Amino acid sequence: MDKQALILLVDDDADIRELIHYHLAQEGYGVVEAEDGSDGLKKFIKHQPQLVLMDVMMPHMDGVEACKAIRARRDGQSVAIAFLSARGEDYSQLAGFEAGADDYITKPIQPKVLISRVKALLRRTAHKSKQAYSAIEVAGLRVDPDTFTVTLDGKSLALPRKEFELLYLLATKPGSVLTREVILQEVWGDDVIVGDRTIDVHIRRIRGKIGQAFITTIKGVGYKLTP
Repeated sequence: MDKQALILLVDDDADIRELIHYHLAQEGYGVVEAEDGSDGLKKFIKHQPQLVLMDVMMPHMDGVEACKAIRARRDGQSVAIAFLSARGEDYSQLAGFEAGADDYITKPIQPKVLISRVKALLRRTAHKSKQAYSAIEVAGLRVDPDTFTVTLDGKSLALPRKEFELLYLLATKPGSVLTREVILQEVWGDDVIVGDRTIDVHIRRIRGKIGQAFITTIKGVGYKLTP
């Protein structure tokens, strides 16, 4: 199924675009190229790809801003987005995930690794699109996956994609402890390499928006949403 997928490749380096385009085309994917974030946003709107592969550092509009702009659109909520970057530091990856990315692939990119991550992202996107999700309300907190909105006592809160997915996961099982392993698998997937610090940072940011009382830390195990 994923071999019919259309992929938007956004990078200001023409040589990198040519190389990645070649390997994606060899796997049967359709590829649309863009040379910067601004161009990428325009082509996303025009072509509606299933996956966006995007460099971080680019002129005119960088990858983080372009990712935020895509996620701000209704048609940009379900698309898979992965950053391509030579910067592999934790804070760079956290900034990428906070902007709404699903994966962060560091350069130089090995073709086999790239194709594996692309297939995994497309599988996860297809799986999620088939699942039936409904809004959940817990003690004045409402999490609506249809509109990607969170409200607390009627007040709207802004959560980046991964924070939203983590909160929704906890809200589906109020009172139950979710281990770090389960959270990593459900929110980031088996093929995305992130550490425990990534979960902790996301939890801290969610608490900063909904308050400290909702999420309880079970030391050495994981987290639970406390009604």
